[in-house]
Amino acid sequence: MHKFIKDLLSVMLSKAGIILFSLGRAIITARWLGPELNGTITALAVYPALFMTIGSLGVSQATTFYIGKGTFNIESIKRGIAQLWLFSTIFSFIVCFVLIKEFSSAGNNIILILLATLPIPFNLFNTYNSGLFLGQNKISSYNKINWLPAFFIFIFSVLLIIVFKYSIYGALMAAVAGPLFMASYLFLKNDFIKSFSLKIEYKVIKSLASLGVVYAISLLIINLNYKADVVLLDKLSTPYQLGIYSKGVALIEYLWEIPMLFSTIIFARSAVSKDGEAFSKKVGHLLRLSIIAIGSISIILMLLSKFIIQLLFGEAFLPSAQVLTLLLPGVLLLTIFKVLNMDLAGKGKPWVSMKAMVPALILNLVLNFLFIPKYGANGSALSSTISYAMAALLFLYFYAKEVKVRVSDILYYSNSDFDIIKQFIISGKQKIQKSL
Repeated sequence: MHKFIKDLLSVMLSKAGIILFSLGRAIITARWLGPELNGTITALAVYPALFMTIGSLGVSQATTFYIGKGTFNIESIKRGIAQLWLFSTIFSFIVCFVLIKEFSSAGNNIILILLATLPIPFNLFNTYNSGLFLGQNKISSYNKINWLPAFFIFIFSVLLIIVFKYSIYGALMAAVAGPLFMASYLFLKNDFIKSFSLKIEYKVIKSLASLGVVYAISLLIINLNYKADVVLLDKLSTPYQLGIYSKGVALIEYLWEIPMLFSTIIFARSAVSKDGEAFSKKVGHLLRLSIIAIGSISIILMLLSKFIIQLLFGEAFLPSAQVLTLLLPGVLLLTIFKVLNMDLAGKGKPWVSMKAMVPALILNLVLNFLFIPKYGANGSALSSTISYAMAALLFLYFYAKEVKVRVSDILYYSNSDFDIIKQFIISGKQKIQKSL
């Protein structure tokens, strides 16, 4: 338990950094660029975000699984990763460029399209590397891959948007700088130059790709549920509505960092766990704690939504408060999926998520087509909440069936649920005392 608490503290600091720097960037783009340019940035970013799922080929998750099980040695996996990265970078960059050019409302500006697609090679490289650290349970190294890019993006956003006043071009250039710096660091730290070899790791590549593709498809379906509303708002509404929606969703994404706080450790531990059933019961403990944490913050956000939106993003984004309020119930329910899915993914069973997410995605698309023309950003938020609720309840059923645990046992609270909080507080106090 002590190792778990230590990892939890490390992940917590990483997530705090991500939230702080990402929120800082969101405030800068809101106050210096306004709703319409924020909508344009969101429209440009949606396809690269989706192609991060496709292009990553689930390699990070597959790497974690195979390293955790000891299937291949590290050097062979690194060579396989390097070879997959070269292919996926070329494929993702070209296809993403064409999608933005042909389907995005911002597709008439070649410079903006290039800036939007430039982070893809570096983000893919960082994502592939993360599986190496997570598979070896090097949580602190894994955390750096997550928070350092957000830090660099924030710093460059300050310089390029506020100081040099490069407007939307500065915002997109800053989004390139973070992944670029992180990829350069990892390239040197992991001595990746030796991994670019003419020796093709056929067995490793086949294994990573075969399992990874399943992860990638399941992640694509999941991310389509999160991003379909952005794509449809871009096509069926205006940049202003998309900009308003983007800031309401931004706060939701920070809220989701809470279950992801546990999910990172769950995935790494589940991949190496010898007793899957016992570990799934521990995951149930973490889910119940996540529901308390997110439920409490959701109530605060709902009551203070207008004040918070105006404080952070300015009066021009006040309509985002309604978007935030409509999304919160679905986000709370989707916490069930966010936490439990990482357990099955760590067990090498990512396909289970599709049983819940495919019907939810279909419902989301139908509702968005019905609601966006009439209600704009609010209609999209309502569609997402209904879809998230459906996905959460379906997945809870399929998860319980897969791990052979009753739904009531997953959701029922007991005194032991709060032991981790007590140990977390004690461990935190001990760290503070040592530092004094």
